[in-house]
Amino acid sequence: MDTVFLSTSITETIPDFKVGWITYHDIVVENSPQMVRGRYQFYLETMMMDLEETELTSFPQVKEWRSVFKNLGTDPSRYRPSSEALLRRLKKGSDLPSIHSAADINNLLSLQYKIPIGIYDLDLVKGPITVEIGNELASYQGLNGREVNFNNKPVSSDEKGPFGSPIVDSKRTAVTEKTRNAIQLYYIQPSLSSEEAKKLLQASGEMFNQIHGGNFSYGLATTK
Repeated sequence: MDTVFLSTSITETIPDFKVGWITYHDIVVENSPQMVRGRYQFYLETMMMDLEETELTSFPQVKEWRSVFKNLGTDPSRYRPSSEALLRRLKKGSDLPSIHSAADINNLLSLQYKIPIGIYDLDLVKGPITVEIGNELASYQGLNGREVNFNNKPVSSDEKGPFGSPIVDSKRTAVTEKTRNAIQLYYIQPSLSSEEAKKLLQASGEMFNQIHGGNFSYGLATTK
């Protein structure tokens, strides 16, 4: 795996900005097995009940990520962190349909830690990854089918251009049931220590690995 870098366009504004990565090799992505679907549905239903009487900004991770977006020049009420968007759907009572095992586990982890997490087909990512602030030319077709511009928004790019973000990911690098190698990017709240961030990545990698087989490695992005 090529190194994941943090651009100084971000770290000059937020010195403790953290992005963790986990790479997976020789995995099997499929329709979520019954055990995963059951766990997925139980967790969603439990969270729906918990969220009925809970303001999202009472979660420190949600509050911190909204602050990060503001500091980077992104309006968090217009462009929400993906983790907050998932929580809002559940709070409204909207279900999150099962997609496939990789996406379902990715959503569960994002809800559990309340941080944006993207998962990408590693064979479709070309060269090193840089997490940066996008310019007016940074755009892609999102998984939601819409063309999204990332001017003044955090975005992850490879040699071919932008492909991921803590807002919405691209179709270009989407994981499917044909995916055999993948990478997750964890947009970790800056206040979490590097030691705790690595524990989070280790635990997440083990959980994903139990379902999909193969092997994994992880680390924290370095400043470019």
